[in-house]
Amino acid sequence: MQNALASAGYPQRVLVACSGGPDSLALAAIAAYFGRRGHIDGHPVAVAGVVVDHQLQPGSAEVASRTAGVLRELGLSPVEVRTVEVAPTGFGPEAAARDARHAALDSAAEDLACDAILLGHTLDDQAEQVLLGLARGSGTRSLAGMRSARGRLLRPFLGLRREETLEICEVEELSPWHDPSNADPAFARSRTRVEVMPVLEEKLGPGVAESLARTAAILQQDADFLEGLAQETYLSLVRREGDDAWLPEDAVRELPAALRFRVIAKAAADVGGQQPGYGRLQAAEALLRRQGSAGPVELPGHVSVYRLSLSDLEQERSVSAGAPAAGGPRDSADAGPREAARCGKLVFRHQKPSQQ
Repeated sequence: MQNALASAGYPQRVLVACSGGPDSLALAAIAAYFGRRGHIDGHPVAVAGVVVDHQLQPGSAEVASRTAGVLRELGLSPVEVRTVEVAPTGFGPEAAARDARHAALDSAAEDLACDAILLGHTLDDQAEQVLLGLARGSGTRSLAGMRSARGRLLRPFLGLRREETLEICEVEELSPWHDPSNADPAFARSRTRVEVMPVLEEKLGPGVAESLARTAAILQQDADFLEGLAQETYLSLVRREGDDAWLPEDAVRELPAALRFRVIAKAAADVGGQQPGYGRLQAAEALLRRQGSAGPVELPGHVSVYRLSLSDLEQERSVSAGAPAAGGPRDSADAGPREAARCGKLVFRHQKPSQQ
């Protein structure tokens, strides 16, 4: 905890997100210790708490209220309960609950003037995240798992095992609430936790969770490097026409594959789309090979990407300038524009969803 807050620049007010489970309750107990001291390394700190009631289980309001009472007994102040409505997002119930929870945490941090939000994820959560990413065939960013710090979200316990948080609760004489959904086989993460990880530990030996978490730490460095390079490359290539964004075909085609796919994804996000899956990225990237259709290829978030060829571009210029279309007589003055537009372009356009 001390290292996490030091790395974050010693925020003066922190908010502990607590569900009442052993991980977040142990987190609250450790944060409360520093709150009672009033400082970390001589830097003043105050600790508040928030409990998010997702209303997904019978008796959730009672659990939230009881947890808030425990946080107040630990010395956290103020402590709030935030009730949320979990609306379907199309990405599954776990993602919908996470989105609603993070929105509530952000709102609470703003209202309570907190500079950091503490989350109780452990090394076991990190290992499960990496394993799920592998099973889904996700890319580097997903396999890199959760960050110990992202914006004002801090995860001080990413280096601790789940058993250690249970031990903290025992030492602090706290009785954590055990969420029944954590053992519900209807959820992929629960199946990974209850069924898959124990088998891996049994068959491959101890240390599997640590190895998966170490993989995440290594891939975070790789993902950060590629992300920064892709952002620089994208900004150097992108051009805009109204609400559309386009990329020069030749320049994108010459990029290494790792950058090419990321640049295409950035263009889709730039016009209001969502992160495309690998299959959709492959379909968009295939437009660069000039084989088959010139598009459009539909990407998540109502984004269409299509290729405009040299002849299309020349025809557009000819029509706008009142000159002969491509294939007609041209003089030497046309050499400059033709050379400048020797390649086509990939156009990314956000399509408004149907009102139907």
